[in-house]
Amino acid sequence: MRGLYGYPASFDMLNCNLLPESFRSPDLAMERAARVFRKAKQSRALLTDDQVLSAVWPAAVGKAIAAHTSRIRVVRTILVIEVEDAIWQRQLRTLEKQILDRVRLFTPDLALAGVEVRIGVPRREPQKATASTSRASEPLFTALSNDEAERIQDPVLKKVYQISRRKASA
Repeated sequence: MRGLYGYPASFDMLNCNLLPESFRSPDLAMERAARVFRKAKQSRALLTDDQVLSAVWPAAVGKAIAAHTSRIRVVRTILVIEVEDAIWQRQLRTLEKQILDRVRLFTPDLALAGVEVRIGVPRREPQKATASTSRASEPLFTALSNDEAERIQDPVLKKVYQISRRKASA
């Protein structure tokens, strides 16, 4: 059984050195996949417009822009793009027409009237857990040492504090 371009069906096209570079390019493979995808009637029933757009986004705008955008969605007829910061927002606003043309090329069935570039919510990177320096986990009599009572300047309040500490530890 022959597959794509007359090669055997089990032939791995992307890893083949016999094919020209244009056929091995991931961007062109994505373009071909997008064309097949938009022709399939069943795919429109399974995926939303946002999912289709997210799938073709890197091929439509390139890896550099796709790396700095976090969320792409369609609100009514407006393509909403969330970016990292104001610098990327300003840069993409100058490219709105080209972005819209490229997205329309990949997804002609989406009725897009314009592009809106927003600054997205900054994502916090995962942080390592650090040892707690609070004394909340220590026993009460250890946490309330004489050093704390010595820091109180007023002698009356110091005595009240020491008495309340003894009552609490009893």
